[in-house]
Amino acid sequence: MNVRQAFAQMLRSRTPMVGTFVKLRDPAVIEILGGLGFDFVILDAEHAPFDRESIACATLAARAADLAVLVRVPDSEGHWISTALDCGAAGIVVPQVRSAAMAARLVQKFSYRDGTRGFSPSTAAAGYGARGIAGHLEAQPGETVLICQIEDRSAVAEAVEIAATDGVDGLLIGPVDLAVSEGLTDPGAPEIIAMSETVLNAARETGGAGGMFVGDPSAISRWNDRGATLFVLGTDQSFLQQSARTSLNIARQDLS
Repeated sequence: MNVRQAFAQMLRSRTPMVGTFVKLRDPAVIEILGGLGFDFVILDAEHAPFDRESIACATLAARAADLAVLVRVPDSEGHWISTALDCGAAGIVVPQVRSAAMAARLVQKFSYRDGTRGFSPSTAAAGYGARGIAGHLEAQPGETVLICQIEDRSAVAEAVEIAATDGVDGLLIGPVDLAVSEGLTDPGAPEIIAMSETVLNAARETGGAGGMFVGDPSAISRWNDRGATLFVLGTDQSFLQQSARTSLNIARQDLS
């Protein structure tokens, strides 16, 4: 079983997993995070300058580190989905999914036989031809996942329908986007917590994974109690800032 298959099985069985967003394009970041024991990373191609080449380099590093890598695509156009999966991503995270109709269109772009995704047996995901056509067609559904991000009130209202769409494996809550869409700046505001709970309930009711972005690791157990199983803990940038700030403060204090 490869790392993509293992990740898909764990996600679909609602096994708790912890990952992080990656915004820095150096493949060494992926290797370091894999060595630390993270279950997955999400390349943030929505808000960081990942292109086809940098996605390919990042997924290559992830294979070397035996780490599942997802890609948050910058839009829902099929070429981004195809590029990420062909490079060997274990799944796609799509931002701003607002309806079951949009989710169904994404499933079409995600799928070979019953969808509109172009097929090649010579990609990294297909072992550069080693799998063959039949082998890759058979393996691909069991090793790639589709996760829809819920980021505004209209999407919260449609969460059950989105989660129930055949081919959608989970919902990921974007609490910061939810807050901004409500005219707020605090993702911990009571109304944002209430909407997040609604989304997690929708995922649980339909048998899908419920994901949550958390900046504070101490909050993970509380969200797990509320039904979350996929945790995106901060970002590589925040880890760098926190560690550097702590070390610098200690150094300044010792020199004062």
